[in-house]
Amino acid sequence: MSKYIDSIIAGFGGQGVMLIGNLLAYAGMNAGLNVTYIPVYGPEMRGGTANCTVVLSEEEIGSPIIRNPHSLITMNRPSLDKFQSRLMDGGIQIVNSSLIDKELVETGRIRSYLVPANDIADKLGNTRMANMVALGAFIKASGIMDLKSVIDSLPNVISAHYSHLIPKNAEALQAGADAVA
Repeated sequence: MSKYIDSIIAGFGGQGVMLIGNLLAYAGMNAGLNVTYIPVYGPEMRGGTANCTVVLSEEEIGSPIIRNPHSLITMNRPSLDKFQSRLMDGGIQIVNSSLIDKELVETGRIRSYLVPANDIADKLGNTRMANMVALGAFIKASGIMDLKSVIDSLPNVISAHYSHLIPKNAEALQAGADAVA
């Protein structure tokens, strides 16, 4: 069976949702997968809900549009409220349990991983890396590719001006992967 996963990544504007979607797409390309990436920008650039979709496949991708995703990364409660019910049965969900109450998370029909992304990022020294923690958890839970492929793709999405942050982002990705049992 060939590799395939589609995902919606959602959170507040400013949480780095587009960055990790872009990183996931680059990592997929660098791992030899076919990829689509669609950022959804709106007037909510900072503070409102923002999301993107990423499809990764060994086969050709028929459509980048995702109605019922195989997987979901939710960084905040409004994103959980909007997308959790659309997740297909048996799907994978990474939930930022630092900002979302566990009682709101479905666990029966889907595989939900509660990851305190903000708390882990705080312990690493920068709350803004919660997105990388969540992506690391997603990579581990989905098994779509090696975490090394994602870490090696960091220079594709982090500008040379901020290249000094690549090791800390790699550490956050690893911490997220380690948070998934």
